[in-house]
Amino acid sequence: MRIGLTGGIASGKSTVARELERLGAVIIDADILARDVVALGTEGLKAVVARFGESVLTPDGSLDRRALARVIFADPQARADLNAIIHPLVRERAAEMEAAAPAGTVVVHVIPLLVETGQQDRFDAVVVVDTTVEEQLRRLTRRDGLSETEAGQRVTAQASREERLAAATHVIDSSGPVRETMRQVGELWQSLAV
Repeated sequence: MRIGLTGGIASGKSTVARELERLGAVIIDADILARDVVALGTEGLKAVVARFGESVLTPDGSLDRRALARVIFADPQARADLNAIIHPLVRERAAEMEAAAPAGTVVVHVIPLLVETGQQDRFDAVVVVDTTVEEQLRRLTRRDGLSETEAGQRVTAQASREERLAAATHVIDSSGPVRETMRQVGELWQSLAV
């Protein structure tokens, strides 16, 4: 079974994915793959530098994520250009990982931009981890040390809650205590068990 797991930034996707993995799912996380495909020495990093210049590199030549974020969250075309570089590389790596998963496994693809990239129809089910925009902003400023403006830019750069919820087969409400989120994940897992 192939599951697409998505949600807005700071919605709790990683927490839900960790619990699904603990329950037995194979997790393929697009955020992790997106870091891997632009690691030092990769063709992905070379393509990013060709488009954005060396100002997005740290002194050791690796990607300076904060510098790149300042560019792409202020310029929708720059964000689209970055996505055009990274998304094909991530999809290729995800397909390799899925092919290596044991037969009969529940494979969960954690894809923050699943709705934005129109991938909802590629999966047997779409799980949306949902919370309020206010909670996302609070988590971003606390977790990542972002200003309210920076946090707002990241939230508005993604699909709206309504767009994500419209694509959902299942919804996990992560706005409450973690134990409540975990209870919902357990119920989801039971419903997926074949």
